[in-house]
Amino acid sequence: MTERETAAVAEAVASGWLTSGPQVAAFEAEFARFVDGGHAPPVPVAVNSATAGLHLALEAAGIGPGDEVIVPTWTFTATAEVCAYLGATPVLADVDPQTLNIDLDSASRVMSSNTKAIIPVHFAGRALSSQALTEFAQATQVYVIEDAAHAFPARSTEGEMVGAGGSFATVFSFYATKTLCTGEGGMVLTPDSDAASRMRTMRLHGIDRDVYDRYRGNTSGWNYDVIAPGYKYNMTDIAASLGRVQLSRSEQMLARRSEIARRYSSAFAALELGAPPMTASKGLHAWHLYVLQIPSKRKGGRDALARFLKEKGIGTSVHFTPLHRLSFWEANARWTWGDVANAEACAELALSLPIFSAMSDDQVERVISAVREWCHG
Repeated sequence: MTERETAAVAEAVASGWLTSGPQVAAFEAEFARFVDGGHAPPVPVAVNSATAGLHLALEAAGIGPGDEVIVPTWTFTATAEVCAYLGATPVLADVDPQTLNIDLDSASRVMSSNTKAIIPVHFAGRALSSQALTEFAQATQVYVIEDAAHAFPARSTEGEMVGAGGSFATVFSFYATKTLCTGEGGMVLTPDSDAASRMRTMRLHGIDRDVYDRYRGNTSGWNYDVIAPGYKYNMTDIAASLGRVQLSRSEQMLARRSEIARRYSSAFAALELGAPPMTASKGLHAWHLYVLQIPSKRKGGRDALARFLKEKGIGTSVHFTPLHRLSFWEANARWTWGDVANAEACAELALSLPIFSAMSDDQVERVISAVREWCHG
């Protein structure tokens, strides 16, 4: 965060419009223009979290009780929980052991006659192939709802920005740790105007008129109808004011994250620590996370390195414990050990190192030096 973000929030507060208003409308339009890749421009729907966006997208797709939705087992619980909100069953698919992105062959194998949608996750900011997702949708006739919580501003190996393709919906997160931050917040992009209209209605109690429209026109603000039991998922102008500044800085912030990732990978190349592979061809990694896969036989493995770095004052985390290892999803998702073998093999290996755009060169060097010390000590 910079003084620009502080000034933008102050301006929003001083305007007197604190909830969904002109800042949200402007942020939606600017974000859609930024992502637009020359297809039919995506319709934006700003929300208060990516979880809300995934829920709205599934609801707009008509997902309900008895339906199944494929999700990678290597993801945050929100990807699966939104299915349960609607009475649907998450079906867990495996991941590529190198990238930890969903394995679409595995997804094909776990499909059934009840499969209605798939939620691929662009893990850590590495985009899945846009061509592969399109071909999967065409072959299976299921809704593709991309979980792009990590993936702004990422590009696929074909050079297409995540969110600019033809998927039913793409959902971004602007949570405090993300590459574009509004504190809490998210955005849905969809090429389907009818789906966008449904999501806009359902994000605010199922009311048929947007709150900003209700209070800026000549008609009475109370003159509206409720057409469905909706939710309270709207973004505030305060959050959107942050987002607009962050959006204008996003390429600069990505450049810094990319530089840090390159320095890490260069330093760790000879240490055999399972550094994440770089993107090929026209791909662009968002570098939300930098995830090592520490060989389990290496000096006590992942947990030993995490303890060592903690003693050095360096924070780490694990992204993620696979869903099939969490008690609720173990019991309430459809899965088999054979369908999650790669994720299970990687479950004790992954460790996320610090990476953020405000990270100083000295901080980067501290991390590199500490990891080297652990390897050689």
